[in-house]
Amino acid sequence: MAQKLWEKNYEINSEIERFTVGRDREMDLYLAKYDVLGSMAHITMLQSIGLLTADELAQLLDELKNIYAVCERGEFVIEDGIEDVHSQVELMLTRRLGDTGKKIHSGRSRNDQVLVDLKLFIRNELREVAEGVKVLFDELIAKSNQYKDILMPGYTHLQVAMPSSFGLWFGAYAESLCDDMLFLQAAYRMTNRNPLGSAAGYGSSFPLNRQMTTDLLGFDSMDYNVVYAQMGRGKTERNVAFAIATIAGTLSKLAFDACLFNSQNFSFVRLPKECTTGSSIMPHKKNPDVFELIRAKSNKLQALPQQITLIMNNLPVGYFRDLQIIKEVFLPAFGELKDCLQMTAYIINQMKVNEQILDNPMYDPMFSVEEVNRLAAAGMPFRDAYKKVGLDIEAGQFTPDKHIHHTHEGSIGNLQNDRIEALMAQTLNGFHFDRVAEAEHKLLGR
Repeated sequence: MAQKLWEKNYEINSEIERFTVGRDREMDLYLAKYDVLGSMAHITMLQSIGLLTADELAQLLDELKNIYAVCERGEFVIEDGIEDVHSQVELMLTRRLGDTGKKIHSGRSRNDQVLVDLKLFIRNELREVAEGVKVLFDELIAKSNQYKDILMPGYTHLQVAMPSSFGLWFGAYAESLCDDMLFLQAAYRMTNRNPLGSAAGYGSSFPLNRQMTTDLLGFDSMDYNVVYAQMGRGKTERNVAFAIATIAGTLSKLAFDACLFNSQNFSFVRLPKECTTGSSIMPHKKNPDVFELIRAKSNKLQALPQQITLIMNNLPVGYFRDLQIIKEVFLPAFGELKDCLQMTAYIINQMKVNEQILDNPMYDPMFSVEEVNRLAAAGMPFRDAYKKVGLDIEAGQFTPDKHIHHTHEGSIGNLQNDRIEALMAQTLNGFHFDRVAEAEHKLLGR
């Protein structure tokens, strides 16, 4: 017999039910253990205001801990005929505890229940994304330091321009991740506010203690206004999607560079052979499929904020079923991003650099600016030096001095990697993941 928290004394048309439920049950599996955590905090608060006895609370908490363990083992299922994760958890409780299991919904709605589930899920996923970003960051910094003295051509307009170095190239992407981490922290802080107690968006006549559930779940604060708490549905996902897209943008650019630099025409880097694929007819091919897929997946992730915006942007205040569709594009995005981060970090670790690139005379003109600057430093007017070097190049008389000396902050000879590492550490420390872990462990009695 199907169970719905809202069912009354009539049956809904089966086709209407199929259409309205859609992929809800599939998506809700992402949220199962967070639904349990939210319920544990909620019923602890209900007991404090006299809506549950101490014995009822103890029984409910024990059973919810059992369900949480089922979720952690990956064994939680939403049974046929059960509408969503909330209904499934309540059904499991009523099977074991009878009418006591039916009391857990007092003072809340599925609206604030799914809001708190999403926020608990998002903040955990953002922590894992931040950890993945840090792993990739460390690999990039290590490679930057390893190859800090190996020069490579720098390009503008895809034309050979000026001397760069592998230290600069790897380090640039490391610093890019520092800025991406700031977006991630902002998304985390906006997420880490408690909507529980807003009910259907207009509060409750029960004397709920919202500060208590805020503390129990380790939120930084609550979403104070109950209407705004509901307005956060969709807005939260969109803000987080922008942080995801920012990281994905860095990965996409890095992947394109890696594909380009790995090609025979460049041969700047060599990818590990186990990370390439072959051709069905060309035995010499070693294709950078992994980076190509990272590029494509990252570009798809960069479309996520627009998808969410288009779903929720023209909705007035209050809950609408449109918001359910956001789950389908949003919840799987974290797994895709974490996959891309993991693959990129692995290949960067294994990547080899061609240390003899500049033996090819085609790159000699990139030292022209160095010669112009040398002449200008010796007293020749800059425009005269520029003209002289240009004429020498056209006449085939330019002989580059490949021993360059850049000393200013952030240049080839002064990468500032220690400052970049400090910047990343400062941002990571600002998340305060330890507070959330402590609150969740305490709630679970661990």
